[in-house]
Amino acid sequence: MRRRRSMFHRSIFRTDPNGDPDINTTPLIDVMLVMLVMFIITIPQPTHSVDVTLPADRGGIPVKEENRVTIDTTDVIRWNGEAIDLAELGLLVKQASDRPEPAAILLEPEARARYLRVDEAIGAIRRNGGSKLAFPGIQNYAGLI
Repeated sequence: MRRRRSMFHRSIFRTDPNGDPDINTTPLIDVMLVMLVMFIITIPQPTHSVDVTLPADRGGIPVKEENRVTIDTTDVIRWNGEAIDLAELGLLVKQASDRPEPAAILLEPEARARYLRVDEAIGAIRRNGGSKLAFPGIQNYAGLI
């Protein structure tokens, strides 16, 4: 008399040893997503703060109808020839954009200026409302491409 195997036995021990295993990965993915949510929830909030000294109002730097912002290869930003930092650039752009007719900002980085510094300057200009931004002297970069 032949003994019959149970359905459980058939599900674990396949009759075809060369067949592809059919593993259901949905529970694994569900567990991973639940764990990810739990880790995100349990991350402590940052308690570290950085004190930043904001620059004082520099009334000595005039805002003209056309303001030249230059960046040299040593990462110095200049507003109409006067050296400034990024925070001061933001303040001056804000003053230039708050006029009834916004002043034009001509951004002229040197050909070998670092891209990161130029990108930071463009970001400061855009964040502070600089809508009239121009790039004169773009032909200076033709030999670098």
